[in-house]
Amino acid sequence: MTATVPRLARHLEGGPIAVEIRAAVSEDVASFLARTGRAPGLTVVIVGRDAPSTVYLEQILRSCAKVGIEGRRVELEDEATEGTITATLHALNADPTVDGIIVQMPLPGTIRLRAVIDAIDPAKDIDGIHPVNAGLLRLGYDGFLPATAHASVEILRRSGIEIEGKDAVVIGRSAVVGMPAAFLLVREDATVTVCHRRTADLAGHVGRADIVVVAAGHPGLVNGSMLKPGAVVVDVGINVVDGRLVGDVDFESAREVASAITPVPGGVGPLTNALLLTHLIRAAERQVGPANSPAPAS
Repeated sequence: MTATVPRLARHLEGGPIAVEIRAAVSEDVASFLARTGRAPGLTVVIVGRDAPSTVYLEQILRSCAKVGIEGRRVELEDEATEGTITATLHALNADPTVDGIIVQMPLPGTIRLRAVIDAIDPAKDIDGIHPVNAGLLRLGYDGFLPATAHASVEILRRSGIEIEGKDAVVIGRSAVVGMPAAFLLVREDATVTVCHRRTADLAGHVGRADIVVVAAGHPGLVNGSMLKPGAVVVDVGINVVDGRLVGDVDFESAREVASAITPVPGGVGPLTNALLLTHLIRAAERQVGPANSPAPAS
């Protein structure tokens, strides 16, 4: 008797989708440059060179260069005060060549997160962390979305995964990933449950879900034994374990049960990076407006 070989889950790769998005952004950048005489500008603010997010921000700057966006970084020392950071942000807000601003997270423990977030101009807040953009998302209006949350739902949409009418579980309730992802899934007509560290019977909730989005920051939190057969899994987690980059999902066991799953790395990450570029070009076009094109040469 021949043993049955389990069918492994389809991998939802973010890379190919990101390539398509960057190609479209390159065209938009060229049009913007022709109309305004300058490239769209993104500035990333980094506090401390040893911050874990520095590598991620460097990747964003490399992506900017590939599509013709003027990307630059402003580096502040680890000892930078809250006043120094907010003053830097106010200066960037006032700079007409800066269309988008990203601030490195997490910030040093001595800095109040709210003070920094409030200092960013919502029109330049392309990662959707300002309360104005968070409120627009919650009300279903057109603001800037947190890019990782955006990517976690966009990878489903662009991979042909049905969302409407499905039961979805989001693990993690952060203001920048978990809750925005939940709101976006609701917008796509899913029925959503948000789980967190105080959720009783997490496995029970996960086991009933058609779609599971995991953004808790705990490696191996979800494994195959918890999943409903055929579930779709979006792993947003980024963790370093024994020198390897892993997600919040035990990939090997999950892919034997799920119908589709995002790998880490290679899933949500590349798409997050590309979507930020689309946010930037939209911010640039809104700020410049149709009336601000350069006058034709005489």
